Amino acid sequence: MSRIHLLSPRLANQIAAGEVVERPASVAKELLENSLDSGARRIDVEVEQGGVKLLKVRDDGSGIAPDDLPLALARHATSKIRELEDLEAVLSMGFRGEALASISSVSRLTLTSRTADADQAWQVETEGRDMAPRVQPAAHPVGTSVEVRDLFFNTPARRKFLRAEKTEFDHLQEVIKRLALARFDVGFHLRHNGKTVLSLHEAGDEISRARRVASVCGPAFLEQALPIEIERGGLRLWGWVGLPTFSRSQADLQYFYVNGRMVRDKLVAHAVRQAYRDVLFNGRHPTFVLFLEIDPSTVDVNVHPTKHEVRFRDSRMVHDFLYGTLHRALADVRPEDQVAAPAAISPMSRASGLAAGEFGPQGEMGLAASVLETPVANAQPAWRGAGAGYQQPAGNPGVPAAETQAAYREYFAPLPAASPAALPQEQGDIPPLGYAVAQLKGVYILAENAQGMVVVDMHAAHERITYERLKQAMASEGLRGQPLLVPESIALSQREADCAEEHGEWFQRLGFELQRLGEETLAIRQIPALLKQAEATQLVRDVLA
Repeated sequence: MSRIHLLSPRLANQIAAGEVVERPASVAKELLENSLDSGARRIDVEVEQGGVKLLKVRDDGSGIAPDDLPLALARHATSKIRELEDLEAVLSMGFRGEALASISSVSRLTLTSRTADADQAWQVETEGRDMAPRVQPAAHPVGTSVEVRDLFFNTPARRKFLRAEKTEFDHLQEVIKRLALARFDVGFHLRHNGKTVLSLHEAGDEISRARRVASVCGPAFLEQALPIEIERGGLRLWGWVGLPTFSRSQADLQYFYVNGRMVRDKLVAHAVRQAYRDVLFNGRHPTFVLFLEIDPSTVDVNVHPTKHEVRFRDSRMVHDFLYGTLHRALADVRPEDQVAAPAAISPMSRASGLAAGEFGPQGEMGLAASVLETPVANAQPAWRGAGAGYQQPAGNPGVPAAETQAAYREYFAPLPAASPAALPQEQGDIPPLGYAVAQLKGVYILAENAQGMVVVDMHAAHERITYERLKQAMASEGLRGQPLLVPESIALSQREADCAEEHGEWFQRLGFELQRLGEETLAIRQIPALLKQAEATQLVRDVLA
């Protein structure tokens, strides 16, 4: 029978580190939050080998008194709260008092700090296997530096779960970007393996804040986002919401903050999803950078050690406020049909020359071919934000009728003129979608089969036909490329540009030829031949999304 015994402080800290320290990005998050709580206006981060070999965070905050340096590395030691009542209205990023102790238990940590009234700086060093800190004088300006070396050096099992250097650095960089959006008044500077990767200066005015959002989320997001700001019932929501036309295939461009704290909350996610429900296709994710300001006493941030989750006292009120605000903002964005003006229609033209929105008699020739005379993209809406001056450009240019006429005829058949009101008796000859009857608004094909009326979205049908052709080509000889006469340049986020460069061979298989011109710029030299009518820049954006 095993006996109950106390764990050693070293083992207890290493176990606690499993909750707080998952990878170098977790360490960066804790250290950066401490710097922000100290009142820093500039934070410099230096990283080597993705943060595993070295992660150094330096700030110009208030610093730590010499007598408090050893205590800063002890568990449950903090300067941010004293009583339980303080926790009920906490505004600081950290408050648990266990981050530095957990980090120092699985790394070689050096903490150097100096306060404004001190003559010199002091330094404390500790290693995972030696929890007794050593304090000594050092040279350092006012502020604090935390140097973390050889992460998980004494826990090989944890180190085996780390990913490649680039993957770990990408996670770390994402943490810095999220915090940079939370604190526009602080400058963030990042270096990796001696190279400057990120340099964000203080953003005190609206223009500077918008510039920082563009640096983090990409200029395309800011160009196609609606700024919002509303305050009601003690709640204030402000930020940027992406237009429905600027959606993503993954939820990687969603930033939500509660009182300056980055959170991932199911209630928030549901409210946003409901607001976009009527304007987004299935499987697409909205983009947004939103800040919710609320009375700290009505939100509990002490739900999880990483503080990513929160609990609202009145969750229904918060949900309805978020949903209502976003829903109204998106309601001001109206789709405007871009249908070309119809030409004069001859009385004898029957259905083959119908103008948008008109109906004609059933004739010898179905509309499967005639609707193709109107480019498919003319049916694609352009979203315009009322009062915001934002407009999403039209999608793919028109698709020539000759290329897709035969494909449409597989789904539609001409209705015999001799019997305009009745379907033929031989049901086996009826195509799946029946007989084309009319074209509506330049957007839909109205057809009739044995079951009744069929309404077909021209744009969606064309997309499906093109998709099937792409699948067939990919399964056989691969997608042929169509070189561009004049290469086009496209501005992206650094993450998207890295993705395009990393998967260059995969893009070539799809018929693309992309060239890296800069950290956030690509040149498009070739696109798939089957999509040669598409807008090259938008096509590449959609693939990278």
